Amino acid sequence: MSSFNGPYGMKFDISAVAKATVDFMSEDKNREYRVTIGTDSALYEKSKADFITAIVVHRVGNGARYFWRRTELKNFHTLRDRIIKEVIMSLDVAKETLAAIKELDPPNFSFEIHVDIGEHGETRAMIQELTGMIRSLNYEVRTKPESYAATSVADRHV
Repeated sequence: MSSFNGPYGMKFDISAVAKATVDFMSEDKNREYRVTIGTDSALYEKSKADFITAIVVHRVGNGARYFWRRTELKNFHTLRDRIIKEVIMSLDVAKETLAAIKELDPPNFSFEIHVDIGEHGETRAMIQELTGMIRSLNYEVRTKPESYAATSVADRHV
């Protein structure tokens, strides 16, 4: 898996992201924490797309840290193909991230997958299918307007 970008231009592998996440949560164990993962994409040329995956560690009510990576892929001819790939990429990162975090005995936190789909626009027909896919893997899922990891953080780097 490719490395993630962190604060100040530093590069992190998934175990370093997990350590930085647990360190951030351990600074104030009395706070509520939410770890979220979301992916956004943008089509360029005819069928090439940039995918940005973000891992956000939110200290609810008091800031956040995030890490992101860019992946360029080909052969995306429909919006549906891209959105499904966004979800699959988020799920892959979620599996690795959670495993790495749990090895470090973290404080309590909630975990969510954020998807760049919503009730308005072309993606509304995909909500039930994609949220069902994510929930079937026992992850909480958020869509627009609550899916800030995908719609704000990842989108910032597309």
